[in-house]
Amino acid sequence: MTVGYKTYTCPVGRECGGCEWLSVPYEIQLRRKHEGLVELYEPFGVSVDPVIGMDEPICYRAKIQSPFVRGRRGRPHFGMYERRSHNLIEARECLVEYPEGRRILETIANLAWDYHIAPYNEFTGRGLLRHAVIRVGHATGEVMVTLVVNRKEFPHKKAFVADLRDEHPEIATVVFNVNTRRTNAVLGQLSMTAYGQGWIEDEVCGCTFRIPSSAFYQTNPVQTEALYDKAIELAHLGKDDVVLDAYCGIGTIGIIAARRSGCALVGIESVHDAVEIAYENARINRVKNAEFIEGDAGEVLAKSEGAPSVVFMNPPRGGSSEQFLRCLLDAAPERIVYISCNPETQVRDLTVLADRYRIKRVVPVDMFPHTKHCETIAMLSRGC
Repeated sequence: MTVGYKTYTCPVGRECGGCEWLSVPYEIQLRRKHEGLVELYEPFGVSVDPVIGMDEPICYRAKIQSPFVRGRRGRPHFGMYERRSHNLIEARECLVEYPEGRRILETIANLAWDYHIAPYNEFTGRGLLRHAVIRVGHATGEVMVTLVVNRKEFPHKKAFVADLRDEHPEIATVVFNVNTRRTNAVLGQLSMTAYGQGWIEDEVCGCTFRIPSSAFYQTNPVQTEALYDKAIELAHLGKDDVVLDAYCGIGTIGIIAARRSGCALVGIESVHDAVEIAYENARINRVKNAEFIEGDAGEVLAKSEGAPSVVFMNPPRGGSSEQFLRCLLDAAPERIVYISCNPETQVRDLTVLADRYRIKRVVPVDMFPHTKHCETIAMLSRGC
């Protein structure tokens, strides 16, 4: 990939808290990230590969979300929060999001005004419309809209959804998510499908996946393919391998790996709905030798009888639990491929594993251009 010293501008870039490195040429962003990672992983004596960047680092976010607040004369406004605050900046464009997303948000705001739907007030707890979350299928073009509301009842729901789809026929499903808590968390526990199936489909690395509104799914589909391709390459899988996919979500990387190599797959996920979707995704992709287990990754691994030969692990930003790491050492797989969205917690976990495993490669992937964040893949093998 060839990257020049091109810079990008955004109409709200100075106020928005999202793209803090926007004024830095992209080639220098990648260099800075690599230099920081080299320093971070230096204690392990492992070289860090150059950061895998994007050819064109704009319009990459396929998940778009916005709060709604009361604006002038009570009209619902949407946008982004100002840096280090909850002051809303009105934004009808975003450099790094799929362009369709902001247009749909604007239609939702206009319909809320037409139907007298009051935006939520986080200080008083009153108002109905809290957030909208939009997912776009990169390969399929399907769009899912999730409206986060403050109670189950939504006036004129059918007419509201019909008008929304008339304006944006690409919308394949509309979900209402109920969040009545006084919290910064966007989604609540209850979701109700108002139109469509409650999920969309997308394609990643030649496999098709159903994605419900509450599921974790990478927000940068172009770089997701680069991430998964590299992780599976580093795993060196064969048809006789037994792969454990810890924190598997809806089964993406494990299913891709199993379909490519013919290996057996066991996925572990704590969210019940995600486990059900993972089974469905395995069926869609004709991956028959797959099992998905609901539960805590450490607890399930501790009770497992057979030892996997390869483990994929992709924990949340806080990293893995001590219990899981101990059980992983006891299981003693031949290879571990650790994907992390937080290199600092990954390094903490690798320190535990380094007594028995050699860290052979660290490969960074730039999932979030114009920010300081970077995804890393660490490949570990047992012994030497």
